Amino acid sequence: MAATQTDPGVTDMSKIILETRGLTKHYGGVHALEDANFILHEGEHVAVVGDNGAGKSTFVRQVTAVEQRSSGEVIFDGQPVNFSGPLEARQAGIETVFQTLALADDLDVPSNLFLGRELFKFKLGPFSWLDRKTMRDRTMEALKTTAVKIPNVDNPIRNMSGGQRQCVSIARTAAFASKLVIMDEPTAALGVQETAQVENIIRGLKERGIPMILISHNLRQVFDLVDRIVVFRRGRIVASLRKDETDGNDIVSYITGVKGASDTAYA
Repeated sequence: MAATQTDPGVTDMSKIILETRGLTKHYGGVHALEDANFILHEGEHVAVVGDNGAGKSTFVRQVTAVEQRSSGEVIFDGQPVNFSGPLEARQAGIETVFQTLALADDLDVPSNLFLGRELFKFKLGPFSWLDRKTMRDRTMEALKTTAVKIPNVDNPIRNMSGGQRQCVSIARTAAFASKLVIMDEPTAALGVQETAQVENIIRGLKERGIPMILISHNLRQVFDLVDRIVVFRRGRIVASLRKDETDGNDIVSYITGVKGASDTAYA
């Protein structure tokens, strides 16, 4: 099965939206991420899989500048980038759903959807007036588009279930998605109905041509939603496989180390 780090199994020559070269992160003597070469094409959906501690979330934290990388390069939308933090990455067009969700418990759904990008009726020096009606209307549109069902959007986030909170975070990401979406375990601990909602949002992103990186332990979900699967093991990328050229058993073999880079036919 063809797979490679430098040319990760994609045969068309479409625009590359994200590339990492030698991306590395060390925590003291712990090598959490080592020499990760990764390519994502425009419109492509890629799953990042691996066991706990394999380097998946560490990889995302370096791309989005939640942490500063030890070495290596990140090229986004054709330009080398050194984001100072996740806000700068978001401003560049990277929308991320982290496992921590980053929601404000005391605020309602519209305020969370527009957190950090509030709409104002006017701003005059230290004085400003929020345009709450427009934010609420756009929130309702976003929830309708993503098919996320929230009984009362005026309710503070703290009063919502874990599944509802997760769906609000994902709806926010989908509503503002521009160049790249990254989702880190978006359906973890969700029920069947809420998982189906999230998966439909991901399909909607695909229809809109928005590229995505999906971190997931759910191989059924991975094979259903993505074009390509990248496997991490012990901080390294060990395989990059088109989903129609592999199967669940093959992926598990890479995850567990039964297969490794030496078993891969490099292009």
